[in-house]
Amino acid sequence: MNFEPTDERRMLDDALRRLLSQHYDFAQRQRIAQSGEGHSMEMWRHLVDLGALGALFAEADGGLGGSGFDIALVFEALGGAMVLEPLLAALMAAAVLAEAKTDVQRALRRDIVAGSTLAVLAHADPEARYEASHVTTRARPTDGGWQLDGLKCVVRHAEQADFFIVSARSSGCGDDPTGISLFVLPAATPGITLRGYPLADGGRGADIALEGVHLPADALVGTEGQAFPTIEGALGAGVLALSAQALGAMESAKQLTLDYLRTRKQFGQSIGSNQALQHRMVDLWLGIEQARSAVINAANALQSADRVTRERALSAAKVTTGRVGTRVAEECIQMHGGIGMTWELPLSHLAKGLVLTNHMLGDEDHHLARYVALGCA
Repeated sequence: MNFEPTDERRMLDDALRRLLSQHYDFAQRQRIAQSGEGHSMEMWRHLVDLGALGALFAEADGGLGGSGFDIALVFEALGGAMVLEPLLAALMAAAVLAEAKTDVQRALRRDIVAGSTLAVLAHADPEARYEASHVTTRARPTDGGWQLDGLKCVVRHAEQADFFIVSARSSGCGDDPTGISLFVLPAATPGITLRGYPLADGGRGADIALEGVHLPADALVGTEGQAFPTIEGALGAGVLALSAQALGAMESAKQLTLDYLRTRKQFGQSIGSNQALQHRMVDLWLGIEQARSAVINAANALQSADRVTRERALSAAKVTTGRVGTRVAEECIQMHGGIGMTWELPLSHLAKGLVLTNHMLGDEDHHLARYVALGCA
């Protein structure tokens, strides 16, 4: 495995980090987090124009990259700056539209990749407990179309989305991976009700209630009842993105703590001269490097045709970044002393982001159990 980034990836990484340092400092990020939209369309356009969105997709799909390493590179940079703009939503929505069979759906996918349309994947049902195949939202065939009823939870950027791509069960029950279908819903479709709220790490999410939502037959994506592999692929890309995002947040927390230990003085000496604190920082550095190795392994495995190899690598990355991220958050706050918990310090927001990222698309316990189960299959 070649660990060296290509010249193109290195240039994208440099440009992205320069953009974020110039236009996405902590004060600006806090203003965006507390805004009514929960993200900035101006910043979104900057990221699209730079190629950060295009790097998530292959050239055949209208993008500039699309490999696991491209996704990891972009989201590590975004995680370090705690970016709130909807790149994860675009990544997963375009991924589930890979099975699009109508011209309208293919055009929608191109618009998502180009950043001109915002679509979000609404997949998590209540009580799913991270299980990807647990879908209780129902899809019933009607004359010339479908009717959807159910509830989708904690859908980020739902209030600003132009389209929802909703999973619903047209047959079967419980955790059966067969019988699940995907549907494209314009956000203004009658029967859709949103309940929006702020999220703990900034930005906004919403629950989406579907009551008697009628759709035409061409709203169905792919083949009826056979959407689970497509959903699993989109969730896998999301897991890689979140793992890389956590890695970026860890690096920022580590750097902030190093700066603090070097500048904070007690009794005339920087507290970083204390050998016990030096040892703790070395332990954190080792943990972060372990997390980086897990992300690299997952990025390499993302396009693997072997499901067990791919999914185990992704779950391993989520477990490792979740475990190390929680430790980094706790240790960095403790080494900052009481100031580490203050609202005015970026560290406290990085810590919240790390804890919440651990719970998105499956927490550490879920992915550890999944890793074991995949190995026994």
